[in-house]
Amino acid sequence: MVYFTSDQHFFHMNAIDMCERPFDDLEEMHKTLIDNWNSVVGKSDEVYMLGDFVFRGSGSQANEILKQLKGKKYLIKGNHERYLKDPEFNISAFEWIKDYYVLSYKDMRFVLFHYPILEWEHFHRKTIHLYGHIHSKKFWHPQYRAINVGVDNNNFYPVSADELYARIFPK
Repeated sequence: MVYFTSDQHFFHMNAIDMCERPFDDLEEMHKTLIDNWNSVVGKSDEVYMLGDFVFRGSGSQANEILKQLKGKKYLIKGNHERYLKDPEFNISAFEWIKDYYVLSYKDMRFVLFHYPILEWEHFHRKTIHLYGHIHSKKFWHPQYRAINVGVDNNNFYPVSADELYARIFPK
């Protein structure tokens, strides 16, 4: 299975208040994010992370979180990926790291970018744009086929490709 997520903001205490997250502290937020991830993602599943994984955390702290998360991890860089430059960070925790990516999955195509964009490659051919960055509870209207996969919009869980496709193209 393929999953998408964004904007966990591990180690970012202010994210709790700014994003109105229902956690008392970082420990509770971290535990919930890790437990939710591992409750849906299997060892061989792929997870495309659309940026802002760690904010204010070090490379070694990012390593510790990544070790606890199941699945093969791919990173689309966001605007808070400073831990990547830390010499302590183990870059092999990710299968790859990119700024932008077009993923073909089954009969679907997903344009992955940290930021929402108005139009993208194959916009008129049932391609879905997935993004993060915006922490509000707003989704773009389905006619635009763009979905915010940030944890704040998905009950703090990664969301599957099949679920996203069903949101945009209901039967």
